[in-house]
Amino acid sequence: MLFRQGKNLLSKSSSNYSTSSFKKSLNVNLNSKLRSISTFNNVKNNLNLNSNSNSNSNSKKNYSILITTSIATTISLLYLSLSQNSLLNEVEISTNNSISIEEFKKHNKKDDCWVAINGKVYDVTEFIPNHPGGQSPLIKHGGYDATKVYENLHPKGTIEKFLPKDKFKGILIDEAPKLPSDYAVDDFEAQRLDNIENKPPLSSIQNTYDFEKIAKNILPREAWAYYSCGSDDEISMRENHYAYQRVYFKPRICINVKEVDTSTNILGSKSSVPFYVTATALAKLGHPDGECSIAKGAGKEGVIQMISTLSSMSLKEIADSRIPGATQWFQLYINEDRNITKNLVKEAENLGMKAIFVTVDAPSLGNREKDKRLKFVDDTDVDLGGDVDRTSGASKALSSFIDASLDWSDIKLIKQWTKLPVLIKGVQTVDDVIEAFDIGCQGVVLSNHGGRQLDTAPPPIELLAETVPIMKKLGKLRPDFEILVDGGVKRGTDILKAVAIGGNDIKVSVGLGRPFLYANSAYGEAGVRKLIQILKDELEMDMRLLGVTKIDQLTSKYVDTRRLIGREASNYLYDNVYTPIDTVRFKNEDD
Repeated sequence: MLFRQGKNLLSKSSSNYSTSSFKKSLNVNLNSKLRSISTFNNVKNNLNLNSNSNSNSNSKKNYSILITTSIATTISLLYLSLSQNSLLNEVEISTNNSISIEEFKKHNKKDDCWVAINGKVYDVTEFIPNHPGGQSPLIKHGGYDATKVYENLHPKGTIEKFLPKDKFKGILIDEAPKLPSDYAVDDFEAQRLDNIENKPPLSSIQNTYDFEKIAKNILPREAWAYYSCGSDDEISMRENHYAYQRVYFKPRICINVKEVDTSTNILGSKSSVPFYVTATALAKLGHPDGECSIAKGAGKEGVIQMISTLSSMSLKEIADSRIPGATQWFQLYINEDRNITKNLVKEAENLGMKAIFVTVDAPSLGNREKDKRLKFVDDTDVDLGGDVDRTSGASKALSSFIDASLDWSDIKLIKQWTKLPVLIKGVQTVDDVIEAFDIGCQGVVLSNHGGRQLDTAPPPIELLAETVPIMKKLGKLRPDFEILVDGGVKRGTDILKAVAIGGNDIKVSVGLGRPFLYANSAYGEAGVRKLIQILKDELEMDMRLLGVTKIDQLTSKYVDTRRLIGREASNYLYDNVYTPIDTVRFKNEDD
């Protein structure tokens, strides 16, 4: 791919939000233009991982540095934020030592590597082997300015908190030299910028698919891969949606449906609709306001937001963006250090979260090959040596944050820490729904992590149809036990189908994740509100056509689930490489 300098293009919007927003940010400072794209919520009294990302990536190589695989993107920062050393080794910045450019440029090798970040010089030599993002980014920038790459990947203050005090060497006298590849633009990027300039007006958006198409064409390719990918052959991801198409309605006629009300209560909180924004990581990859613009848009439309532990913004920032009267929940990953987890729960409680959702389907991350195909960095021009373990950093980060030893006793422990409702997210069998009911959880989320974890795990709507009659038969029904589902939801009809399957026996609500990421990436808060309005309009229309006027009128008599067990997702990867067996040939047939 031909590269060309992006000076002229950089004067245009190279982010995936509005051109005017980007130009405004350029006036602030070039060096502060690019900020962290993946951050971890506050670890109480330890880290305040705030970041402002314009998701500006100006070259193929810089894209690769900008966004890593699903492990390296998210977990590299978790490794930094949760390392015990990072919590103890605060760097005391001193301006007493000035360093010349000539001296700085001498330290440009793997065994002697200095980098400059915002004019400050750090010796990262000893950190290179353990850098969760790989060795190449550090080695490449030895003797160069690493500000742009650093701020794309790390929240403000990370290096000061992580490196020992003696690794801060001093202040550069002059401006550090920059790598040209950090500021180049390839043909793909040029097309992306053109797509941003020609983005359809928000008024032309008709459905969730429109948002998805726009996001696909304005996001950096690595950001799109991260948001859109599933695991392995992505069968579960696709089946999540296809399964809804196998549920048919049984509409009633001659019913007065002039007035329709889509409002309901979810976990005791009022909601204008029977759906909510489910937890997704790294919203800043798509929009500089990240989860905060989602919070504002959802709140103004009366929709509940579930906030991810792996949000781009701190939990406090998102809570501060909450509209008065709006409801937010907190999705929790269990850390191997239970004190960190306990502090997160207490912080969520103090910040006004109304429920805790413990994610239980991620003892390790799924095999997300779309993500992995887009390598973290181009190592071809960096001498890493022959003994490089390219996975040790991410693995170490993973093991330190997402605890694979999580079991039911931990769920009971969390219930002791808080008075908030505790639900478990990522339930994939009826047996585990029953277990959650028996230990006193206030509900479950039937979910396979958007098809990003174990491939061929069941579609949530299919599991819901299996679960409800069994729970009824066993008498395991409580007013305070609700079932939520997420994954594959595209239409108002999908939402009504799920609610109807629960009926009057088990209250069911529906979560949407990717659609909100796409809407937010394309149009920010306005896009979030537009998506909600589209779905609400669909709900009202479909309720009239179905013959109901209120959400609590939806029962199983309105749906036909007999065709639900009939999975049909094609394996496109297999089909792409399969060579069909030929039939017998006539002697005069050409080969």
